[in-house]
Amino acid sequence: MSTEQANPIDHEMTLVDSTISARLQSDVALVNQLSAYIINSGGKRLRPQLVLLAALASGYKGDHHTTAAATIEFIHTATLLHDDVVDDSKLRRGRDTANEVWGNEAAVLVGDFLYSRAFEMLVEIGDMRIMQIMASTTNQIAEGEVMQLLNVNNADISVDEYREVIQAKTAILFEAAMRVGAVLAQQSTKTEDAFAAYGKHLGTAFQLVDDALDYSGDSKALGKNVGDDLAEGKPTLPLIAALQKTNEADTLTLRKAIENGGRDQIDEVMRIVEATGSLTATLDMAKSEAAAAKEALSLVEESEYKRYLLDLADQASARSA
Repeated sequence: MSTEQANPIDHEMTLVDSTISARLQSDVALVNQLSAYIINSGGKRLRPQLVLLAALASGYKGDHHTTAAATIEFIHTATLLHDDVVDDSKLRRGRDTANEVWGNEAAVLVGDFLYSRAFEMLVEIGDMRIMQIMASTTNQIAEGEVMQLLNVNNADISVDEYREVIQAKTAILFEAAMRVGAVLAQQSTKTEDAFAAYGKHLGTAFQLVDDALDYSGDSKALGKNVGDDLAEGKPTLPLIAALQKTNEADTLTLRKAIENGGRDQIDEVMRIVEATGSLTATLDMAKSEAAAAKEALSLVEESEYKRYLLDLADQASARSA
């Protein structure tokens, strides 16, 4: 994700990358090979950036923030590995998924390695509050994955149920990243909650745009196949919103597409989604979430780190990949 101003944490992100490289090492060659493949595959490193930005915006002067940021990236990467196996995904970030290259078994087990390595690193930080945040967060992510699985091919999911899934599956790790940064700096509960609210709204905006791009983006720019959600039978907001506005024939088309999965009707589905204005509605909701993220930081003191966080919110709701 690019921003209009220079990134004030470039130096810290270099340290995070060094930590990630060092802590990926294992005596098992396949673990090194597969984990390095996914970690170094061009991700935005947005979640670790949030840890650093929250900590530094809070005046943190220690060095645990780079370790905490690396653990967040490990946990995020583990969820991607597991997601791709569950979804039978073939493409991520413009490259073959790890499960496509090495198989499902290796991808799942290396995901487990990254989870356990992350918690080893959290123990080294030695802050029980941070351990509690991350233990709860990973538990909720798993619950979100199960909720999403239960809703596959469900054409009757409500907007509230959809939002519950993306909160648990995506937004919770953004929220945790911000909260961890504030905890490291020993901020008040009020300030900690403000940072966490920013993360929650930012993560929601990010996922909403992701879901809209699945019906309007470019496969090369996205680094994944357009229509993946439909192919997997996932009813995301563009489809849920469209179902509320369609005529009988189009409703039947959308319901069949969700219930059967696949890409056979992708062109017709994209036409309906566009015609009903549900893509615009989804992006408008993302903008509202980004605005709420910015508002959450109103009590935080001005700094280059806060300004960068505000810019990230704008970028999250306006991105095209």
